[in-house]
Amino acid sequence: MVALIPQENTVAALVARTGRHLQRYSKGRRQVVGCIPYRYKASKQTPLKDDAQELEVLVISSQKGKGMLFPKDESKEGAASRETLEEAGVRGLIGCELGKWSFKSKSHDSDYEGYMFPLLVQEQLDFWPEKNLRQRVWMNVEEAREVCQHWWMKEALDRLVYRLTQQQKHQGPLLKSRKENLMACT
Repeated sequence: MVALIPQENTVAALVARTGRHLQRYSKGRRQVVGCIPYRYKASKQTPLKDDAQELEVLVISSQKGKGMLFPKDESKEGAASRETLEEAGVRGLIGCELGKWSFKSKSHDSDYEGYMFPLLVQEQLDFWPEKNLRQRVWMNVEEAREVCQHWWMKEALDRLVYRLTQQQKHQGPLLKSRKENLMACT
């Protein structure tokens, strides 16, 4: 007999990865990779008009309690998606890399390379591995930029907004076009 388990229950069984031995390095720099989860919120005034949608991004609380940030990890696309699921409890379509940033850790005396990817949210889970460790908050871009604690994540957010704005100018406001552009990595 085969039992079908709802997807939300299988996510609750996941455990967030921990441990320094799982971190990745390139040329002596620790690599961190993350996503900027985003969605479009329909305007209350014209809920059926696609061009009236407002961009929202999902930020999460730092485990150390020092502000908000975007989910991140130490490897590339797959880890960015996995870390976003572990930290923020969302899944979606990952787009092309927004950029690479080099920075020095404030708490450790080490150099880092940061990579960020856009993630168009398709599913928001009620239960996820770090639910009891983090808060997640949807907010508009200006609010997210204000509370984000890392300069390089703010810069990634600016690049995401620019990319999405350019896509709307060239492709129109249809969600289908956004998904196609996201996968094409323009």
